[in-house]
Amino acid sequence: MHWTRSFAIIAAAAVTLGTGALKGAAQNAAGDTNERNWWRNAVFYEIYPRSFGDANNDGIGDLKGITAHLDYLKGLGVDAIWLTPIYPSPQVDFGYDISDYVAIDPQYGTMADFDRLMAEANKRHIRVLMDMVMNHSSDKHKWFLQSRSSKTNPYRDWYVWHDGKGETATDKGQPPNNWESVFGGSAWEWDDKTRQYYYHKFYTQQPDRTGTTRRCGRRSRTSSTSG
Repeated sequence: MHWTRSFAIIAAAAVTLGTGALKGAAQNAAGDTNERNWWRNAVFYEIYPRSFGDANNDGIGDLKGITAHLDYLKGLGVDAIWLTPIYPSPQVDFGYDISDYVAIDPQYGTMADFDRLMAEANKRHIRVLMDMVMNHSSDKHKWFLQSRSSKTNPYRDWYVWHDGKGETATDKGQPPNNWESVFGGSAWEWDDKTRQYYYHKFYTQQPDRTGTTRRCGRRSRTSSTSG
């Protein structure tokens, strides 16, 4: 009968379409997984901008210098470049003391230079990773300037503050514990204004941030090495 033949054709088509859809879904899922895990087999090239490519010949590497070397990097088989900090900084620790996370240090160029670097890297299928260094900031960052302004400032608990041992109204006492800085000496620095110590794993100009920040009723988590 004709209806049985029609039914068989429809059923076969449904199975074919269903199988195709399943294959497509599986391929999409595999593609998503590969995209998420792209870094596992990628070739990374870490760049310290200060000494990499100096486009304006002022003795300091810059973003334009990196852009000018993208073809060279592509020829090496590089899949991604990892930029050490290029943000504004007093340069106490060669850029790892960041005073502004949303700008470019003028010695490296401008935001327009950075945008061009990103665009040119994208043309060559080279990813760009930024070194953010969120566990500490410069002591010149607006967050820390607010934090050290008073014990009741909303930014106070963005950094690690602690009373000294044996502290009195006229004596700062001793550091809270025996933790040492990576660069030697105590990891605690006394602040005269608010009469507490703040923690710095590295230089005194690099106060460590806490893992939790609260402001305007919102709460977020940040990485921290402050223990």
